[in-house]
Amino acid sequence: MGFAKRVVVMNKRIGDICWTWKASKGSRYATLMLEGRLLIVRVSGWMWAIDPVTGEEPWPNPLKGLGSGVAYMVSTRNPGGGGSTSQSAVAVDAAAAVAGAA
Repeated sequence: MGFAKRVVVMNKRIGDICWTWKASKGSRYATLMLEGRLLIVRVSGWMWAIDPVTGEEPWPNPLKGLGSGVAYMVSTRNPGGGGSTSQSAVAVDAAAAVAGAA
C-alpha cells in the first residue's frame, strides 16, 4: 500500500506486515508499480527501486528538473501503466504475494 511517503507490504494470506519503507525525500502519496522483481516507488518528484521481498533499496533517482505532479508510470511488463488506485493496488497485491511466498 502507498501512503504519505510510505510503502507497507503485507502478507495477503494473513494480513501481517512484512516490511515498511519511508521515502527520504518528498511529502506526498507514494505511487507504486511492480516492474519485474522491483517495486518502483515515486514520491514528489523522486523515484526509488525497492525489492518487494526484503524492502531493500537498490537505487534512488532524484528525477531532477522533472517536477512533482501526478505520476503515471508505464513499463513494457505493465503496458497499462501504474498510477491509478486500482493499478497501484494490483502492484501492491503482487508485491505482497512475492513477500508472502518468501
